[in-house]
Amino acid sequence: MSKRDYYDVLGLKKGASPDEIKKAYRSKAKELHPDRNADNPNAEEQFKEANEAYEVLKDAEKKAAYDRFGHAAFEGGMGNGGRPGAGGQGDFASAFSDVFDDLFGDFMGGQRGGGRQRASRGADLRYNLRVTLEDAYAGMQKTIEVPTSVQCGECSGSGAEGGAEPTTCPTCSGMGKVRATQGFFTVERTCPTCSGLGQTIKNPCKGCGGAGRVQKDRALSVNIPKGVETGTRIRLAGEGEAGLRGGPPGDLYIFIDVAQHDLFERDGPHLHCRVPVSMTVAALGGNIEVPTIDGGRSRVSIPQGSQSGRQMRLRGKGMPTLRGNGQGDMFIELAVETPVNLTSRQKELLREFEDLSEDNNPESKSFFKSVKGFWDSMKG
Repeated sequence: MSKRDYYDVLGLKKGASPDEIKKAYRSKAKELHPDRNADNPNAEEQFKEANEAYEVLKDAEKKAAYDRFGHAAFEGGMGNGGRPGAGGQGDFASAFSDVFDDLFGDFMGGQRGGGRQRASRGADLRYNLRVTLEDAYAGMQKTIEVPTSVQCGECSGSGAEGGAEPTTCPTCSGMGKVRATQGFFTVERTCPTCSGLGQTIKNPCKGCGGAGRVQKDRALSVNIPKGVETGTRIRLAGEGEAGLRGGPPGDLYIFIDVAQHDLFERDGPHLHCRVPVSMTVAALGGNIEVPTIDGGRSRVSIPQGSQSGRQMRLRGKGMPTLRGNGQGDMFIELAVETPVNLTSRQKELLREFEDLSEDNNPESKSFFKSVKGFWDSMKG
């Protein structure tokens, strides 16, 4: 009986990608596993056939040979000493381990990925950095102290005294996991001896206790770009916690918090500044100087008869746009100030002014006219 095409066995088209091959085998393994097909006498043979096909197609060299010569590529001693997957239980374990965790890995709460994790990546770190509005405007270079884990200098991250190589764990034979059979199911769990690392250390390093890393404060220089806002995140790759036993380090994330300012209120790229002006300047008009975020001054002309709340725009005097070339504006809001602590002469002059101001307060005149109309309508 001739063998079926390996691509047909897995339900694939020739030239399928490695991800497509693995996904198809996972599906077939779940569908055809003997433990799930007690009433199907052909399930075991079909499962072995799918396993054999995956053993070839998952290997780039074997797949290339099969694509060129078909099954003949593995006849007469070629390939894996005869037909692929002929190694029996050992080959079955090799192929099925790729999908074992997808089928049963979560059953015992273990890690996914099947296999040991000799060197694990370090954790990412977060650092909260408060800057002033002036710093956010101009940008800055700042040195920060970050408490973190760094690679142990005494063992170069290996965790072993003198930098010696760790030995294979005797409990799991270096796999990082142990298996146990429960009825029809085989379950995996993290090896209790090596905690999933697949290796043990006979003589742990005295400097780090075998972890391969130690706690230390590090000074880092951080570039704060112009225009940062509260919530801006800056990533420093590889500046996080050191990996376990020589693993790659994590990343450091710096979260920016821009402090409130005494003079300016920020609204995205724009700034708002409330400026008090005297009653006489508001009435007669005039010029005032207002501060700008760059430390300079801008001269602003106040029109005659300006009221409280009037806004004037200073273009280009706001905040720079983060990762852009734009610049926001600055808005001046006038607050007409009523004089206090008047002298007798000042009061006298204001009363005289009031007597002569019948036509100088159009808003008041209009308001009280509406009030009189309202009262008259209520009487009616």
